[in-house]
Amino acid sequence: MQGYIIKRLLSAVFVMWAVATIVFFAMRLIPADPAQVVLGDYASQELIDAFRQRMGLNLPIWQQYSNFITGLLHGDLGRSMVTNQAIAEQIAFVFPYTLSLALASLIVGAAIGIPLGVVTAIRRNTIIDSLGRFFALAGFSFPGFYLGILLLIIFSVQLKWFPVVHSVTDGGGFLEHLHKLILPAFSLGLIQAAYITRLTRSAMLETLSQDYVRTAHAKGLPKRVVFFKHALRNVLIPVVTAMGLYTGSILGGAVLTETVFNRPGLGKLLVGAIAQRDYTLIQSGVLMFALVVLIVNLLVDLSYGIFDPRVKYD
Repeated sequence: MQGYIIKRLLSAVFVMWAVATIVFFAMRLIPADPAQVVLGDYASQELIDAFRQRMGLNLPIWQQYSNFITGLLHGDLGRSMVTNQAIAEQIAFVFPYTLSLALASLIVGAAIGIPLGVVTAIRRNTIIDSLGRFFALAGFSFPGFYLGILLLIIFSVQLKWFPVVHSVTDGGGFLEHLHKLILPAFSLGLIQAAYITRLTRSAMLETLSQDYVRTAHAKGLPKRVVFFKHALRNVLIPVVTAMGLYTGSILGGAVLTETVFNRPGLGKLLVGAIAQRDYTLIQSGVLMFALVVLIVNLLVDLSYGIFDPRVKYD
């Protein structure tokens, strides 16, 4: 296990270096001059030169890259071109909001999708199966931003159960933050639930046709034991794998969800950076997204041994 973790961590370091390199040079391929874009068309040449010197844009490209990689190794993400604030501090402030939204949406998606997928597979070709497949199809068809707006209109504007705008200055304890999280989490989690439902149903149907399941039935084991002890554990491996691979889509959906619900987060911060052409903040935000995806996929690989003791890490 330790050797496997070390190898995965080393490969993760290489992947992060590759992502950082690609993002760095991609930002430099943008034809517009960052100093001119940030300062505006009417900025004087002296002001532009001072800005380029302060941000290190006057240095050769190899030296800019070297300073960028060196800063990353020391945990320094640089400073924002627009606000001149430390990017690490900005990300540290908003990242907990994105992390809580992603985790809550995963919980919502798994809590709805896995049981519904199992039930629809067990009740194949019944009205329950038809309703479950309709839910999965509807979830795939609904755009994330439209579902968020619809939930806001129903539960915030009409029923007034949840706040329309998420404000970080309202204070409040854990329950207050949880109350503000419910609606965005369901907005993002219901779409994931549709995906997990369809995947769980397909995996469960394939598992129920295996010989060991038929043998368990023939031995007279209760159906709930066969379904939930023998079959479900094998079903969870591909489901958890897909959920790990789906992390990128979750973070992408968080960008729209945070914007619709006016909720602080890494996605909303990145959208604002793109609108303001804040290139240093953009590349740091992309790196954070990549880091989260790498960590989640490592945790998914390590979880296989929990669901299937036969899995060995060589």
